[in-house]
Amino acid sequence: MNRSIYSLVLMDSVVEAVDQLAAQMHTSRSNLINQILAEHVSMMTPEKRTKDIFSCMEAMMEPRTAFQIQSRPGDAMLSVRSSLQYKYKPTIRYSVKLYRDAAPMAGALRVSLRTQSEALLDALQTFFQGWMQLEDRQVADRFPAGQVFAVMEDGKYNREFIWPEPTEQPDPQTVAQAIAEYIQVFDDCMKTYFACLQEPRQAWRDIQRRYAQYCAQAPAVL
Repeated sequence: MNRSIYSLVLMDSVVEAVDQLAAQMHTSRSNLINQILAEHVSMMTPEKRTKDIFSCMEAMMEPRTAFQIQSRPGDAMLSVRSSLQYKYKPTIRYSVKLYRDAAPMAGALRVSLRTQSEALLDALQTFFQGWMQLEDRQVADRFPAGQVFAVMEDGKYNREFIWPEPTEQPDPQTVAQAIAEYIQVFDDCMKTYFACLQEPRQAWRDIQRRYAQYCAQAPAVL
């Protein structure tokens, strides 16, 4: 959506109240006024769409005992935590960022884990590599350019969410469910891998079955 500069005559007390609310919401005065006016005339802004998607994701994921939703400092990102069953139960963080223009790029997922354990980092890297190879084999042909956009670096995994086929913007609930289901299958498969570190072949057979189930049932494979 294009933006232009407009002049408005407002009461000083109104501007002061808007600034206070904008600070609480970690946004700008202009953005907050834009959102207020858009809501008043029933127009969906990118910020409102992102907020609705994250609200839907929170409602979907909160009942799932494996996940802990983190408080949001703003509307640009949502973070979810999960514990890995590995010695001291390190915490895995899933950070979701949505883009203003959702066609075809919807957003990105960042998976990270803080640890000083070389053994854990090596195992994590091995899982990320295997996961990227699995997705390339199974779903790359569904995406534009026949490629799943994912990279790993320094013990972190970054995955772009792309709508596999050209489409109008899906409704917030559909986007939320698609992202939530991807995080769920990723988390399930990573825990399967770490539960079977001594039997990696069996682990990957189980992971392939779980991923195939996800591809068959997910509202959209991002």
